[in-house]
Amino acid sequence: MTRIAIIGNAGGGKSMLGRHLGRMLRLPVHSIDDVQWGPGWTRRPADRLDEAHATWLQRDRWIIDGWGSWALISARFAAADTIVVVDFPFRVHVRWALQRQVEVALGWRRDWPPEGCAAWPITKELLRVMRYVDRELRPSLLALARDARFADRVVYLRSPRALRE
Repeated sequence: MTRIAIIGNAGGGKSMLGRHLGRMLRLPVHSIDDVQWGPGWTRRPADRLDEAHATWLQRDRWIIDGWGSWALISARFAAADTIVVVDFPFRVHVRWALQRQVEVALGWRRDWPPEGCAAWPITKELLRVMRYVDRELRPSLLALARDARFADRVVYLRSPRALRE
């Protein structure tokens, strides 16, 4: 495993998994959120993410965590030797996302959100987006992961226990 794509709904531990695997496998870890969002949760121009993503994919070794456009996801899946889909029950994603929001607000965590972004003020929007991802994007993501081009490289994490293991 030298090129790993990690994707799933918010609150599933994708970034923590990426950092852990990065340390274990000595791979550089890249987060879509860190490039996609500017201070105050302003969306940066798409070409900035496209350029960063293309640069990451050109390298021999990487972990990329997050979403981006479908075109970026497809390119990442095509270049990855391992695709990790974090697909917990929705309630687990919500519980973990809310726990993260509280921990960040209390100063117990400093690994999220991206620099210049405050966690607590976007909590309501985060939950709305998470519901949208679960209902609207998840089916397309799972269909893409089942595509014959990628299916043999996909690892599904369907529970917190599977993530820990």
